[in-house]
Amino acid sequence: MNGKLVASAIVLTAAVAGVGGYWLQEYAFYAPVDFTPGQEVSLTPLTSAIPQPIAVSEAQGIDATSSPLRYRACFTAKDPLPTLSATYTPYPSATPLNAPSWFTCFDAGAITQALADGQAVAFLGQTNILPNSGNVQVDRVIAVFPDGQAFAWNQLAPGVEP
Repeated sequence: MNGKLVASAIVLTAAVAGVGGYWLQEYAFYAPVDFTPGQEVSLTPLTSAIPQPIAVSEAQGIDATSSPLRYRACFTAKDPLPTLSATYTPYPSATPLNAPSWFTCFDAGAITQALADGQAVAFLGQTNILPNSGNVQVDRVIAVFPDGQAFAWNQLAPGVEP
């Protein structure tokens, strides 16, 4: 009888820890991003290091204070992709990170594939988005599709080891 009780306690503890860990990864700490109209998304121009806001619509995003890499956003860029490509700095090593499953507008796998196939173009939103983070540099990256559909995320700058 004691063996069954101990085994049951272990299984119950593991189940509670598993559910708790899943909830912490998927739901805890995330909050909607409050975008300032006209300042929702910025890109770094080819001619300057100072990011400039671009016109967007339907912006929605999430972020968390627990990690600088939890930022995700989905929106529609109003400027055509050729105009953006001629004006703003490309980001050659864009690697979108997975979003929580409930943030359905952001599909990191599809974005990664589109970037690899040349169906989307990645731009530097802002370099070193967290300037007081020591020796860790985090960049904001924006991927834009030809139809204007666009996505943003934060990632470690190229050459920075996690």
